[in-house]
Amino acid sequence: MQFPTVAYAVFFVAAFTVNWLLRPYHLMWRATMVVFSLYFCGWVDVRFAMVAVGMAVVNAGLASAAHRAMRGHKATPASRRLVRVAVVLDLAVLALFAYHGFFVDSVSGALSGIGLSAAEPTLDLVVPVGLSFLTLYAISYVVDVGRGDVEPVAFADLLLYLTFFPHLVAGPVVRVDELVPQFQERPDPRRVPATDAFALIAVGLAKAVVIAGYLGSEVVGPVFGAPDQAGGPELAFAACAFAVQVYAGFSGLADIAVGSALLLGIEYPRAFDAPYRSLSVREFWDRWNTTVSAWMRDYVYVTLGGNRRGTPTTYRNLMATMVLGGLWYGAGWTFVAWGALHGLYLVAERAASAWAEGRRRTDGIDDIGVVRWWVTSGLRWALTFGLVTAGWVVYRADSLADAGVVLGRIVTLAPGSSGTVTALAVLVVVGALASQLVEDHHTAGVRARFSSLRPVAQAALLAGGLTLVGALGPDGAAPFAYLPF
Repeated sequence: MQFPTVAYAVFFVAAFTVNWLLRPYHLMWRATMVVFSLYFCGWVDVRFAMVAVGMAVVNAGLASAAHRAMRGHKATPASRRLVRVAVVLDLAVLALFAYHGFFVDSVSGALSGIGLSAAEPTLDLVVPVGLSFLTLYAISYVVDVGRGDVEPVAFADLLLYLTFFPHLVAGPVVRVDELVPQFQERPDPRRVPATDAFALIAVGLAKAVVIAGYLGSEVVGPVFGAPDQAGGPELAFAACAFAVQVYAGFSGLADIAVGSALLLGIEYPRAFDAPYRSLSVREFWDRWNTTVSAWMRDYVYVTLGGNRRGTPTTYRNLMATMVLGGLWYGAGWTFVAWGALHGLYLVAERAASAWAEGRRRTDGIDDIGVVRWWVTSGLRWALTFGLVTAGWVVYRADSLADAGVVLGRIVTLAPGSSGTVTALAVLVVVGALASQLVEDHHTAGVRARFSSLRPVAQAALLAGGLTLVGALGPDGAAPFAYLPF
């Protein structure tokens, strides 16, 4: 079930009504929300809900066993083994459903390259809804228990934590100690910030449906579908358009998720913080899908050793984390290459910063040409956005060869045109990028004035906005094939 659909709207109205009717009765509320969440999870296929329940059973049992094997909240060899088993099983489920085809195709391609052929086994598996996020939630829970950071929670709480429908499809990624305590609370429905929630949902719909849908169907799809016909400048614009499209799709769905949860009395962290305002690739990852980035840092980078074992190991850990992060976003060599490219960016930035710091300390020079260029905000922004956009070309391409064609034609300013660059498209892309440079305090006044309106006026404005979204958006659900599974 996708967020920007009539089916979700009807489903959410029912969940919202039952939520507030039963919230004073914790056991009944929790059981009902589990039912709603499993229904959401099994909307396409009831077996998807069975996979989620199975993961909850396995992780609950292994986390409890690991906790019992600990000594005074300290990990023991036995508890570590149990945690590793749980993580391996979680990853095995993800690999079976999401990466089976990728592995088979890769092996078949490798065999073909050396003159061998093999029949490709096919399991014809459909990826369960939200499996990528479900895996992150499950791993973070069992690892946190194994580290002694949290106590095991009741099975019903764990099942609801793993499958709670607002965060199942688009995040944000929340930890068990952030969410489960909120399940125990009894919030006053009169104090729920409904205005902020409705504004988040409306803005999210505008981004995910109108902006992402328009750019995807009118610019990105046609240009990337036939890159040989488009000129270098047109491909460069299409790459910028995809940068806006993928941000609008990701952040729009995350806004809808946060707004939906807020209407149910649950607060989530915000996952995106104007990433295209960044002046370095490291800052980009501090602003892009921040909850996923934090998860990768805490459970992959830190687990590998972080920066505690010297510079070469730090660089290796950065590369490994980004490659695994790329694979989480999608099953394909383009995603691997995208993650590796960002790993190289981060390694190069860290090396450049260390070199500049060394020159400053040894020579007492902090205003040499390279440093002067590096601290120029405009150049840093342009370089960062250019590097990130080049990465998005790899992310979007159907193959590494197609990505090479697109980037090659951009660099050589190849001639050609497919007629997709219109004044409206330019206005949408430039406006979306410019909006990221606006500081939050500049929009605070608008939000305050909206909040001060009477409920009837707020409802009228939101209804008008939703009507406009429906009129401007593409027919049917917007395509989000570039989002995680």
